Amino acid sequence: MTRKEARNQAFILIFEKSINGYEIDEILEAAKDCRDFTEDEDGYAKKVFIGVFDNIEAIDDCISKNLSGWTLSRISRVSLAILRLAVYEILYLDEIPDAVSIDEAVELCKLYSTTSDASFVNGVLGTVCRQK
Repeated sequence: MTRKEARNQAFILIFEKSINGYEIDEILEAAKDCRDFTEDEDGYAKKVFIGVFDNIEAIDDCISKNLSGWTLSRISRVSLAILRLAVYEILYLDEIPDAVSIDEAVELCKLYSTTSDASFVNGVLGTVCRQK
């Protein structure tokens, strides 16, 4: 599994938790049982999924501080899940260049959301990186 595929898996897990609120272990088990979730070689998808929710307050605070005229509650759940994933990478995974996290987040938006959401996510993440 490529890093891009693992990141996509992580996004789906993060999004799923934001929708149903189940525990992390329940979501991972259901993903293994019900769809094509397979752990990548280095466990990236699981690591990011768990990492996002272990640091959710700090991540959401970072996102909130870098919104202009928006609140977290106004952001679509898809965009919020993508932002959480990318902000986690930017703040906690030094081995991933910030530009890669931003580019991949924009690509996820284009795949799962709209072009305007992709522009919004790009802008928020650019601000996060400048404030870092």
